[in-house]
Amino acid sequence: MSIVTKSIVSADAEARYLSPGELERIKAFVSSGESRLRIAQVLTESRERIIKEAGDSLFQRRPDVVSPGGNAYGEEMTATCLRDLDYYLRLVTYGIVSGDVTPIEEIGLVGAKEMYKSLGTPIEAVAQGVREMKNAASSLMSGEDATEAASYFDYVIGGLL
Repeated sequence: MSIVTKSIVSADAEARYLSPGELERIKAFVSSGESRLRIAQVLTESRERIIKEAGDSLFQRRPDVVSPGGNAYGEEMTATCLRDLDYYLRLVTYGIVSGDVTPIEEIGLVGAKEMYKSLGTPIEAVAQGVREMKNAASSLMSGEDATEAASYFDYVIGGLL
């Protein structure tokens, strides 16, 4: 839920107008909209590159996941792992556009640990894959944009671990 929606819901629940503080937060949110959209656009347009670089780096750092018996062993399972990274990258873009981690939490993190555990997937490897995406994505943006995006990647990583 965006700050605009949260503010309106909160004010309405109390049958009051938006406070000066809420209006200032909404103003800051609107002002940051252009940069949030720019970041999401970079991530979206570069998603194949980000996923490939992150996957290559993950498999180099964690050869156990692509070795016989690993969760990403074989072409089909490797593709599944990369699909999961793509899914988390998409969630990061949702969070960035909304300026809030709620879409990440509600769409992608609720139940993720339990799902990966039931599949025997090492959750640390998934989190490492997200770290690798963060690194790959950061190299495509200005320092300020990379810092903004990093907080959403970090939220996913924290939610997985």
